[in-house]
Amino acid sequence: MKTMKGAALFLAQFAGDEAPFNSWNDITAWAAECGYEGVQVPSWDKRLFDLDKAATSKTYCDEFTGQAAANGIQVTELSSHLQGQLVAVHPAYDAAFDGFADPSVHGDPKARQAWAIQQVKNAISASAHMGIGQHATFSGALAWPYVYPWPQRPEGLVERAFDELASRWLPILNHAEDQGVDICYEIHPGEDLHDGVTFEMFLERVNNHARCNMLYDPSHYVLQALDYLAHIDIYHERIKLFHVKDAELNPTGRQGVYGGYQSWIDRAGRFRSLGDGQVDFRSIFSKLAQYDFDGWGVVEWECAIKHPEDGAREGAQFVKDQIIRVTERAFDDFADSGADDATNNKMLGLS
Repeated sequence: MKTMKGAALFLAQFAGDEAPFNSWNDITAWAAECGYEGVQVPSWDKRLFDLDKAATSKTYCDEFTGQAAANGIQVTELSSHLQGQLVAVHPAYDAAFDGFADPSVHGDPKARQAWAIQQVKNAISASAHMGIGQHATFSGALAWPYVYPWPQRPEGLVERAFDELASRWLPILNHAEDQGVDICYEIHPGEDLHDGVTFEMFLERVNNHARCNMLYDPSHYVLQALDYLAHIDIYHERIKLFHVKDAELNPTGRQGVYGGYQSWIDRAGRFRSLGDGQVDFRSIFSKLAQYDFDGWGVVEWECAIKHPEDGAREGAQFVKDQIIRVTERAFDDFADSGADDATNNKMLGLS
């Protein structure tokens, strides 16, 4: 068995315009002070990272990781969640998602899609330059507006959406294969890959591509009332990244999973800081250890109540307390009888 690495912190929710969150040196020093050993980097945030340069310059990547290392921090993965979202956008979301893209492609869905695909490829190339074998992203969505439809979905609508989604991602997956990097899709509401069934639908269409894998985040399963422990049993061979994030689902007589269009603080289902929600992390960490997960435990802080810096500091210790240092021997080795083949045959009554 293998021991998980951690704790690490996803920086997307912390990068900002004020120190120490507005520069790579300062934010990695701050993360180390909080107790983290690694960080997951939002590749779109130019305050911290130059993705275009990283895709073409190993020297830049070495300097980037070296500066983090000087602060006691390892770059665990790059993330292209925002760019991956733009690989597939339903027209209903065009205006909302334009803000994720470079201004040069605003108002032009085809140009935005091409830009997004190149961005994800760049992030994969940059990961390879850093010697990182996994990459975090979103799948995007064409079918999501029809997830709970009225009127009923026309026959073939979802199948056509997944055929198209796979056709857009297959060249990116092939690029990932060339670079030796796994693409790990965060299974997430709002994406076409939002549960196990939809992941399987996509995986089949990309011909069970070896680089098509999962980022496992139990908080998104709590809010769907999905069995997040059985999910590990089913998909552990494809789970290559792990977001440690808490959540709670407290349905009432007025609202349930869909949340009544309320703000996060007023929803039945909401994200919480680690230890404040309902996720059974003890069982999750045990299952991941059982299945030899040796990636990072990456804290993704999202909470409608607690201050982010408090959530971050508490999260580092929380993950360290959950990580299981796996045993190198069986607990009953002391009682080994030292039997050999002849003794085994004798015990079984065999000549």
